[in-house]
Amino acid sequence: MSTFDVFNGDADGICALHQLRLAEPCNSTLITGVKRDIDLLKQVQAQAGDRVTVLDISLDRNRAALQALLQQGVEVVYVDHHFAGDIPAHPALHANIDPSPATCTSLLMDAMLGGRFRAWAVAAAFGDGLPESARTAAMPLNLSEDQLTVLRELGECLNYNAYGDSVDDLYFHPAELYCRLHAYADPFDFIAGEAVFTTLKQGCSADMALARSLHPERTLPSGSVYLLPDQPWARRVSGVFGNLLAQDEPALAHAVLTRKSGGGYQVSVRAPRVNPSGADELCRQFETGGGRKGAAGINHLPESELEQFMTRFSMVFNSEHLS
Repeated sequence: MSTFDVFNGDADGICALHQLRLAEPCNSTLITGVKRDIDLLKQVQAQAGDRVTVLDISLDRNRAALQALLQQGVEVVYVDHHFAGDIPAHPALHANIDPSPATCTSLLMDAMLGGRFRAWAVAAAFGDGLPESARTAAMPLNLSEDQLTVLRELGECLNYNAYGDSVDDLYFHPAELYCRLHAYADPFDFIAGEAVFTTLKQGCSADMALARSLHPERTLPSGSVYLLPDQPWARRVSGVFGNLLAQDEPALAHAVLTRKSGGGYQVSVRAPRVNPSGADELCRQFETGGGRKGAAGINHLPESELEQFMTRFSMVFNSEHLS
């Protein structure tokens, strides 16, 4: 029997898998990529009797590949917090999917494992833009404010590393980053024992300084839209920048559009933190869009649809949040 671990390359996907494999060690085939590379199940070459674990990628976007694996007699464990649509009823599928805006895959994994490696779930929740959920989860750990700050920085740095058009934009391939991290059961030992954290923190700080120098392309009653240039730093920072904007102005929605070298934009949307819903609804109106209620994205928005996006951004968040 072969085992495959399929996971999003961001903080949530990496930390969810890390928790699981600390609890259930396994030599598995790792399948991951940049954050927006979510059509991952089609890469799995499994046979009857094999086991596939899927973490932090949309079932709705992987439905055909999932059904094909189930029909082949492959057992699938699916843990996620994105929009899933109809979940197939199949005895070989074990799904734990919760799209609630206050949770993430690592917190779902934490609950499944009884909190055994909770500090990693806390870091992931911070990285996924859920500081309130992170602090709530951390309460039983009795961490100091300084320790919480370090876990927040770790989660944000792990998340930062996942953004890019390809792995060439990243500091570390997500599979390599997971392997480096997986040698440590304690995140504070990882920070002390590896140069990874320092590298990512310095890179993120430099990229964020460039992003913070920008002004909104469009300021709407419902929020702001930023356009970032076609540069590696802009692609790396788009998600972290969106989370920061949401924290700075929690009553407003935000969109960060990054120009793509072949034309069009990659889009990150953050719903207002005071009412975190509508982001997935907005993004699913476009061909390559998806995500969750509080945070979603569009892999490719054609330039011809930019004004349409602006209009729908205003409509969704005006009706959802400002009525």
